[in-house]
Amino acid sequence: MSFGQVLLVATVALPALGAVLVAAVPRRSDRAARIVGTAFAALAFLVSLSLYLDRAGPGWVSYGPVRPGPRPVLPWHEVDLTWVPGLDLRFHLGVDGISYPLVVLTALLTLLCCAYTLWHVPKPGRGRILVALLLVIEVGILGTFLALDLILFFLFFEVVLLPMYAVIAGWGGERRRHAAGKFALYTLFGSVLLLVGVFVVVTAAGTADIVALTGGSELSRTTQLVAFTLFALAFAVKSPLWPLHTWLPDAHTQAPTVGSVILAGVLLKMGTYGLIRVAVGVTPEGVRWAANVLGILAVAAIIVGSLVCLAQVELKRLIAYSSVGHMGFVLLGIATLTATGLEAALIGNIAHGVITGLLFFLAGAVKDRAHTGVLADLGGLRENAPRLAGLLAFAAIASLGLPGLAGFWGEAFAVVAALKVGGPLWTTLGVLAAVGGALTAAYLLRLLRRVTQGRPTPAVTGLTPGLAGAELAAWGPLVLLALAIGLVPGLVLGIAGDPVQALVEAVVR
Repeated sequence: MSFGQVLLVATVALPALGAVLVAAVPRRSDRAARIVGTAFAALAFLVSLSLYLDRAGPGWVSYGPVRPGPRPVLPWHEVDLTWVPGLDLRFHLGVDGISYPLVVLTALLTLLCCAYTLWHVPKPGRGRILVALLLVIEVGILGTFLALDLILFFLFFEVVLLPMYAVIAGWGGERRRHAAGKFALYTLFGSVLLLVGVFVVVTAAGTADIVALTGGSELSRTTQLVAFTLFALAFAVKSPLWPLHTWLPDAHTQAPTVGSVILAGVLLKMGTYGLIRVAVGVTPEGVRWAANVLGILAVAAIIVGSLVCLAQVELKRLIAYSSVGHMGFVLLGIATLTATGLEAALIGNIAHGVITGLLFFLAGAVKDRAHTGVLADLGGLRENAPRLAGLLAFAAIASLGLPGLAGFWGEAFAVVAALKVGGPLWTTLGVLAAVGGALTAAYLLRLLRRVTQGRPTPAVTGLTPGLAGAELAAWGPLVLLALAIGLVPGLVLGIAGDPVQALVEAVVR
């Protein structure tokens, strides 16, 4: 194995090993177990960063037989090993400029969440089990982003379900079991559709190799239309995209802070990544056939999500519904089937993960201090907790898409891509999306006015003005990333440009 291949396997293996070791630590050593889990999360993050090394070097080797068909997108590093020979199942992992930013974001947010548990474990305690579950979730998300085999992709996609259910049901709010059950039912529905879609593709093509399948040359038009419909519905549930989003507000509102951060920051990206890598890459005839419908649904999500946010009265629920609108911009970029649109989707994914992860950290801090998330009960936060109010204002302004911050590029590029496609429909969609961007600014500014301005309410009167060191350690990297990506979008677009262009050339013919 080359150095890059070792790093690739270690990226998935380290959090898996960490989860096993943390779960094996005796119950009386709960804090020690959380330290061990955080250490393994840190190692996984460092290894994920190292995947950028030697990405085009001579050490690139493809294990196993060469698959037939075009290979338009060559991974930086690739491991292709026989897993179950009798069923021709392969352990096929790879990373390129499309998946790499999401891999790093996943590893970073998991590290920050594990480190956060060293300072604060939500009721009823048992931080050791919580950290182990976070590491298992990390394995599933990382594996989904790295899998280059459809069956392996499905298996990693499913790994996330039970541990996330346990996090919501075990450490969530008063209605946690209802929210966890709703999350599980919706996700299982999407999983069944995904499994059927994988079965259709693998049976028709005779291979599960995503790289070989990219471009759709192995599949007939009818097969692609059927498979795309199944894939699109499955990934729409996970993303979630309107109108299959109704599990999201309950799950976010009831989940503990670290659960909300992982859920919004990276778990939702499994759906949008699947749309790009699998739905667009493997079934291009299908996405071309449905592009106009996807664009309409995307703009509907932007408008409806923003209007619902304007009516929200609870902090975490408002942030949860904002994800529906932001994912609408991501879908709009994908639906254009242009390099500009796909790049908008990718940087929108990363920006949403960074900013919304920070927003949920801050919302959790506000709720823990004030013991309420009702906007009317949080007025005057600026007077009693100015640092917390300032960070909340920064995150909200970044989320509304202020130029110079990370949230700007995904929304702006998605609108530009729609206008560049042209024609009455796409021009209208681009204009409506821009209106949705203005509505986004409206509900986030309303949030800041309700929470930070005015006279302090009784709930915030006794708040301590300072911030804990652990909070600054968890939030600081996300603040810096929101600034860095906003000022230098090339941090994401620079490495995604070539693979995105190769994907567009493969699917738009």
